[in-house]
Amino acid sequence: MNFASDNTSGVHPRIMAALAEASAGHSPAYGTDELTAQATAAVRELFESPEAEVWLVAGGTAANALSLSAISLSWGKIFCANTAHVLTSECGAIPFYTGGATLVPISTTDGRITPEALGRRLHDMSRKDVHAGERTALTLTNSTELGTIYTPDAVAALSAKARAAGMAVHMDGARFANAVAALGCTPAELTHRAGVDVLSFGGTKNGAMMLEAVVVFDPARARGLDMRRMRAGHLMSKHRYLAAQMLALLQDGLWLELAGHANAMAARLAAGLREAEVTLHHPVEANQLFPTLTAAAHARARAAGARYHLWPQVQSEEGDVSVRLVCGWSTSEAEVDGLVEVLRG
Repeated sequence: MNFASDNTSGVHPRIMAALAEASAGHSPAYGTDELTAQATAAVRELFESPEAEVWLVAGGTAANALSLSAISLSWGKIFCANTAHVLTSECGAIPFYTGGATLVPISTTDGRITPEALGRRLHDMSRKDVHAGERTALTLTNSTELGTIYTPDAVAALSAKARAAGMAVHMDGARFANAVAALGCTPAELTHRAGVDVLSFGGTKNGAMMLEAVVVFDPARARGLDMRRMRAGHLMSKHRYLAAQMLALLQDGLWLELAGHANAMAARLAAGLREAEVTLHHPVEANQLFPTLTAAAHARARAAGARYHLWPQVQSEEGDVSVRLVCGWSTSEAEVDGLVEVLRG
């Protein structure tokens, strides 16, 4: 019963098979191969954005940092949720890659920035001079770090405020597939048609071995990004292995199928926890849940081999504990029902 993270899942068999097939023979290096050209075309088709620039990398932190480096000045201010992965969990990668840009957190209750909260923070940071720097970007995570989702209308409202303030918009889409699967919208409707300029499109949490894509919808904003990726050490020489994963993930809608399954398992788990009278914090809209467990339930779950993280990760385990449970593409109904039964006692 492993609910620690969707990063802990293995590689989907179809993706592993694609990697094995890509390994046959020789291929040009550094993204000049045919598979990379096909993967780029497939991403453009998926997002209905034929001119988009697509840059494959192996990790989410690299995707976010490269994305924001393309749209923020080194003296810029980048606005984000106070729960944002770029703020809490990327070891200062954003200031490092941008050459010094500052992350400006916005308080949230469920991981989602509201237009009102963004407006207040923009007002607080409206000063622009050589002492204060400049407002340059807004970054949104979808689905959020607390398992909630921005709808296309919500993204559009936030993008409009950002645009009015002269800022570009980035979306951290490490779990973008889960958001699209839950909403039933198109990828285009949730990104560039709603005002998003750059997307970090995640695959690692959704069945891939290691795969993210920086998708820049306006090619003008991608100027120099190829150089940035190389200088940062994220242009893989055997690039075809990234491309093979992307092609397999997008073929026949596998990416949505896997995310939909993870969401369904989370919904099943949420229903079971509510029946067991376990308190859930935040709406369960994608594949993450945040319950509070009694000390006895926590001890039973650990004894039964359940794996999950305390959330926040630093807290006493002597009483009730808050935890994070994450369902992935390989989570089974048996795992879900088994955890519910253990917690029920």
